[in-house]
Amino acid sequence: MSDHDSPSDLHFQQETTGELLKRASRIRRNHWGDFVTYSRKVFVPLTNMCRDTCGYCTFVKHPDDPSAQLMSPEQVLALAKTGEGKGCKELLFSLGEKPELRYEKAKAALRTYGYETLVDYLSDMCRLVLDETELLPHVNAGSLTEDELTKLRPVSASMGMMLETVSRRLTRKGMPHYACPDKTPIQRLRTLDRAGRLKVPFTTGLLIGIGETWEERMESLYAIRKSHMEHGHIQEVIIQNFQRKPGIAMENHPEPSLDDMLRTLAAARIILPPDVSVQAPPNLSDRHIEYLSAGINDWGGVSPVTIDFINPQHEWPEIRQLAENSERAGYRLQERLTVYPSYLQRSSEYMAPEIAARALAHSRSDGLATDQEIELC
Repeated sequence: MSDHDSPSDLHFQQETTGELLKRASRIRRNHWGDFVTYSRKVFVPLTNMCRDTCGYCTFVKHPDDPSAQLMSPEQVLALAKTGEGKGCKELLFSLGEKPELRYEKAKAALRTYGYETLVDYLSDMCRLVLDETELLPHVNAGSLTEDELTKLRPVSASMGMMLETVSRRLTRKGMPHYACPDKTPIQRLRTLDRAGRLKVPFTTGLLIGIGETWEERMESLYAIRKSHMEHGHIQEVIIQNFQRKPGIAMENHPEPSLDDMLRTLAAARIILPPDVSVQAPPNLSDRHIEYLSAGINDWGGVSPVTIDFINPQHEWPEIRQLAENSERAGYRLQERLTVYPSYLQRSSEYMAPEIAARALAHSRSDGLATDQEIELC
């Protein structure tokens, strides 16, 4: 496949699932070898208030909800230290997007700690983590301006934002991204490119099964490919399967089938450049061996401390069980940092000096994490 291929050139519709998996697995094995990675991390839900109201989300709470919260610095640091004590090397900040622009209560909560914007507060919480622990912060702050990315870059090792889809159709009334200003495709794509220009090691991905067509899904993968080909900054792409949850607008919406997930994983591995990691959440399916056969090379974050706040009903698998499943598929499980080895090798280009020094101190000569949690044969 050339750099000029487009969704109209390659839909994979004529290929069987088995044929797609063979192609994807061959690409994966040639570039990533015989190991599969994960990051041992602590998740910190800085706030669950958000100005968007996506139809599939249980994480977000309206400010009037008793469970709506903005974590205090003391709470952030306590959770960070607990994660550090359990051997985590990454701290992932998850948060809603710009709630202060929509809700007075969110604005008032920020002012309690002396801040006007959530991004300013997030930046200082990253600094707190850097000053008080040896963890590497990763921030998932959604759509960001260039100024916001510039503010966060010196205090984070990497950043992320799920593209989810480039379908504008899904922003119409009655669709999952209706009245969600941060989920318009143009805003997400601009954030991807801004991060690329600033040389931020970046995570993005697709949320599949929320009403998009196969063609829209392929267009989303090609949009990610285009951004990476221009800037070279996308470390990993997550293919996440929609999950029904009680109480959401889409609680009766069908979930994607295993075959649908496998075909999308394989298509991602074929479309994306080989150096971009393809990841699938290990807690949203127990079909780990099948996922590995579809070309993934990474399991993403697994926490010994905190739940998956986005999918709270799905527990993280035990790391040893994940290792055993990976071995059965012919792969050795290895722990990585939030910064992938290829970006660590160019740390002066992709990270602030303080962050680079910490990441290098946590890494082996091959760029993976020191002090691996489990010994593998």
